[in-house]
Amino acid sequence: MGNTGRVLIAADKFKGSLTAAQVAEEVAAGIREVRPETGITALPVADGGDGTVAAAVAGGFTPHRVEVTGPLGSPVTARYALRGDTAVVEMAQSSGLMQLPPDTFAPLTATTYGTGELILAALDAGARTVVLGVGGSATTDGGAGMLAALGARLLGTDGRPVPLGGGPLATLATADLSGLDGRLAETRVVLAGDVDNPLTGPKGAAPVYAPQKGATADDVQMLDAALGHYVTVLARALGPRARELSHAPGAGAAGGVGYAALLALHAVFRPGIEVFLDLLGFPAALAGADLVVTGEGSLDEQTLHGKAPAGVAGAARAAGKPVVAVCGRLALSAESLRAAGIQRAYPLTDLEPDPAVCIAHAAPLLRRAARQLAENHL
Repeated sequence: MGNTGRVLIAADKFKGSLTAAQVAEEVAAGIREVRPETGITALPVADGGDGTVAAAVAGGFTPHRVEVTGPLGSPVTARYALRGDTAVVEMAQSSGLMQLPPDTFAPLTATTYGTGELILAALDAGARTVVLGVGGSATTDGGAGMLAALGARLLGTDGRPVPLGGGPLATLATADLSGLDGRLAETRVVLAGDVDNPLTGPKGAAPVYAPQKGATADDVQMLDAALGHYVTVLARALGPRARELSHAPGAGAAGGVGYAALLALHAVFRPGIEVFLDLLGFPAALAGADLVVTGEGSLDEQTLHGKAPAGVAGAARAAGKPVVAVCGRLALSAESLRAAGIQRAYPLTDLEPDPAVCIAHAAPLLRRAARQLAENHL
């Protein structure tokens, strides 16, 4: 290609060490050390999980801070991003594992109430399209907390609101969604995630994901039953669509927030990386590139199922652009990489075998990896 090639850096965060913007910065610096004439465009990307708002801000959205109810019920500071009348709301900011104290989980009582408050804040700021990124949640409440914050009345047999969390949904007696904020009827909601599980059953939100949020086997059974009861009560109030949507792809995303969004907010479910590539102007940036660099902290089997690098590589391959990747660790074969559209990966563990050192010194190691990449591909 020679040293006048044009490179598009479209990588996700390295979780626990570098944001997507920092990844792009270090890769660009490493490339320039070897090929100073290279034209570089940085486009930090995300797939709906934690880091999504940061990627949107790096892509030109304006950050807004708001105090909301955290997953444990205490106040937390969360951010959303706004550009024109489009808001990016990252569930992890309000109801995510990132908002829990270290080694603390609340699988039965963690709530999505703050996610509803974050959506309200975006509506107050003029948003009429809300992109709801649903990765990294600490909750399995079927989105009940979110709906309550948005104006739904979810009542127990005593006529009082059921306590927050997934476990208490077992005591739900009636549901009234007529009080939902009226602006939602005029708002387009896009559910952006990489989870296509149903709400309940063996592949549902509780059996598949609640153990990652601290749930025991008994908790999982209790949560799955509570979510099933929640669907029954909502179907009584809203008709058979409530039951049908519990089986829809994405209903089980983020502990069931997907279900609530599909049912009550009339959301459209799309793979998160596709949504954000469109929002951030990836197609136009791709058109001007000779080489695409993507990546994330770990390139593994999960990467192939809707994660950002796979989305970037797929779009680049469709446009006939070569793709290489950087990562903290690599757990994919060369064949799997090629099948995903990635020519070669440059893991930091090739430079430093100790994972703890890789995390602590990710920036200089990534710059070294980028120098290698530039020498081999530019």
